[in-house]
Amino acid sequence: MVAFDAIPDLDDPRAQDPVFALHAGGKMEVSSRVRLTGPAELALAYTPGVARVCEAIAAEPELVDDYTWVSNVVAVVTDGTAVLGLGAIGPRAAMPVMEGKAVLFREFGGVNAVPICLDTTDVDRIVETVAALAPSFGGINLEDISAPRCFEIEERLKQRLDIPVFHDDQHGTAVVVLAALENALRLTGRLKETTRVVVCGAGAAGVAVTRILLAAGIGDIAVVDRTGVLHSGREGLNVSKRALAEDTADRTGRSGVLADVMAGADVFVGVSGGTVPEAVVASMGDDAIVVGLANPHPEVHPEVAHRHARIVATGRSDYPNQINNVLAFPGIFRGAFDARVRAITEGMKLAAADALAGIVADEAREDLVIPSPFDPRVAPTVAAAVAEAARRDGVARR
Repeated sequence: MVAFDAIPDLDDPRAQDPVFALHAGGKMEVSSRVRLTGPAELALAYTPGVARVCEAIAAEPELVDDYTWVSNVVAVVTDGTAVLGLGAIGPRAAMPVMEGKAVLFREFGGVNAVPICLDTTDVDRIVETVAALAPSFGGINLEDISAPRCFEIEERLKQRLDIPVFHDDQHGTAVVVLAALENALRLTGRLKETTRVVVCGAGAAGVAVTRILLAAGIGDIAVVDRTGVLHSGREGLNVSKRALAEDTADRTGRSGVLADVMAGADVFVGVSGGTVPEAVVASMGDDAIVVGLANPHPEVHPEVAHRHARIVATGRSDYPNQINNVLAFPGIFRGAFDARVRAITEGMKLAAADALAGIVADEAREDLVIPSPFDPRVAPTVAAAVAEAARRDGVARR
C-alpha cells in the first residue's frame, strides 16, 4: 500500500499547533475491505469478475444496495455559507468541518461518509448537482447551508430523491434539544401542554426546534428574531417565518420583543448567536430551563444562567448538558440505513429524541439531562428507535 502523510513546513508556526498537526493531510482516508494479493483476487475485484456484478445491477437496480457500499454511505454536502458559526467562509474553508462530520459518522454510527463542498450558492445548481450525485449514496446530509435557502434545497431534494435527505443543522439540533427538554421538564415537574417556551432565533435551527417542539405537544412557543416576536401582523416576513408565526404567536396572541415574552417563561432556547441581558433571564419563571446553543459564546453564559435557572444546557463541551448533534445524526442515519428507508419522517425524528432522552431518564439530574456523545448506548439506541419508527411510518424497505 502506498502511504500518504502530509509533512508540514516546520518553519510555519502552525506546525507546532496540535490542532493543525491533527489536520495535516486531512482527517480521512479510503480503505479497502478486500485484499488484493495476486491475480485471482484482482480478477474478482476488478475485471473480468466485476462485470458480472455490474450486469446483475443493471438488470435489478436494487441490488446496488447489496453489492456496493451505497447502502451505507452518506454524502455530507455544503456550499460553505453557514459554517459552524464562522459564516460564509466558502467551500474550501468548509472542508475541514465536512471531513470532521464524516469522521463522526464513521466513529459513532459505523456509517461511511464523503464530504462534498460545492462551489456554488445557487439553489437550482445545488439541487441539480446533488440529484445527479445521488446514485452514489444511500443518503444525503445537508450541512452548513444558510437559511432560508436550506429549506428550499432540502424540500426539493426530498421530493426528488427516494433516499433520506436530512439537514442536520435543522433536524439534528432539534432532536437533541427535544431530548434534553423531555428530561428537564420531568425534573422540574412540568407538562408539555402547559410549558411556555421562547425560541430566540428564526434561522434553520430555530425553525426546526420550534417545529419538533410543536410536534411533541408543546403549544405555547414564541419565536423571536432581531425585530421581535414572529406574528402575522409583522411586515417583511419570509415564507418560513410567516408559517412559523401562524403556528406559534398567532395562536397564543404573544407579541413584542424578547424581554416581553421572556417574563415568566419556563424555557429559553437560544439559536441566534446574540446575547440576552441578565435582567431578562432573571425575569423567567421559577425553576427555569435555559438552553443557549451559540458557540463559543452562548446567548446566556452558563454562569449567568445558573444564577437564575435550575437547568442549563449549552453547545459547549466544557459545561454539562452539551447539546451536540453527534448525539443524533449518526444513529438516525444508522437506523435509516438499517431499514433502507426512502425518507426520514417526523415520526422518526420524534422517536430519535425519545430514545435519546430515555438513555439517561432514570439517572437524570440537573447536570445530566442528555447523555454524553461517548456513551456507547447512544447510536445503537437511536438507530433501533429510528428503524422501528420507519417501519411504523411505512418508509422502510426492510
